[in-house]
Amino acid sequence: MRYLTAGESHGPMLLGILEGLPAGIPLEAAFINRYLARRQGGYGRGGRQKIEKDEVRIVAGVRHGETLGSPLGFLLENRDFAHWQGVMDPEREARDEEKAARRAVKEPRPGHADLVGGLKYDRADLRDILERASARETAMKVALGAAALRFLEELDIHVAGYVVAMGEAAMDPAELEALSFWERRERAAGSPVYCPSPRASEAMVEAVREAARRNDTLGGVVEVMAVGLPVGLGSHIAAERRLEGRLAAALMALPAVKGVEVGLGFGAAYRYGSQVHDAIYREAEARRKGGYTRSTNRAGGLEGGITNGMPLVVRLAMKPLSTLTHPLPTVNIVTKEPSRAAVERTDVAAVPALSVVAEAAVGLVLADAVLEKFGGDSLKEVKRNLEGFLAQMEAHPSP
Repeated sequence: MRYLTAGESHGPMLLGILEGLPAGIPLEAAFINRYLARRQGGYGRGGRQKIEKDEVRIVAGVRHGETLGSPLGFLLENRDFAHWQGVMDPEREARDEEKAARRAVKEPRPGHADLVGGLKYDRADLRDILERASARETAMKVALGAAALRFLEELDIHVAGYVVAMGEAAMDPAELEALSFWERRERAAGSPVYCPSPRASEAMVEAVREAARRNDTLGGVVEVMAVGLPVGLGSHIAAERRLEGRLAAALMALPAVKGVEVGLGFGAAYRYGSQVHDAIYREAEARRKGGYTRSTNRAGGLEGGITNGMPLVVRLAMKPLSTLTHPLPTVNIVTKEPSRAAVERTDVAAVPALSVVAEAAVGLVLADAVLEKFGGDSLKEVKRNLEGFLAQMEAHPSP
């Protein structure tokens, strides 16, 4: 499965192509739009979300509510482009010299792609870099990921992302551990910061308010859980096929993410092996687990690069956003003199939005892994292949 996005933050639109999903998956724009609306929500978001109302336009790969097996083509209009005409138009003739000069960026922001991108691509106006480096691109990633998540739902595989920390305000790990997947998803949906804990949600909202009072930004931690995964996705055979590596690559590539861990993650480094590994027990009726189960899930659902049938649990660390209303010192790339970093419209915190983006990113990786293992040209064929593998595990070891 392959996907590609295109488009700039304040350009006319975002485009996305997703190739590899089988035919016969029920898919409508309304389903995708629910994910897009969630991405735009969450306490701490900025003024851009009051301008945009993201609604996907499906232009290829779907007919009468079902995928065709051909590449999916999506469009997302940037409504804010109306305010950037003359600055972000593709055609030279449409350029407004005065407006473009006023919007030019010469003072790179520490922590952003501005300076390194300008040097790498030899751009005199750093807007040429920041427009694509912007997290606006994740809107299309969410749209494409929603299509992958819809496919997984048909296989009874479900994914949820939620916030577990913002700044120093964090959810009690014991409280989180006591909640089922469905409780986590439902409670997060009712929280202003997409956190499953009402008490922690209140503390996170206050942390965002304090950051705003300081004219600062706030990071946090997102967790993504997937249930219903069968044993056997990924492989130990080669490094690039190990599922935790594929997940880490996809999640580390998201804007502002600086760390990823699976299961106990870094916590495993501070324990004895007997306190880390999950003992194996027989549970004949657990078909997707191959007839086995674990009393703990410290591995986060992955062993040796392969799913073990337990819930997949991954966490992401998001740094505070790099656009500050009280900007840090920098250097003007033209004059080479000390200056203050450019100020663009920004959020105080986008951790809730990241939980939606991360859910979509995990969905894309898992859908690819499912198709690698059970691939077929139609949804019926994939389901048949999955059922055949479950039957094979029931008969394991084969005579």
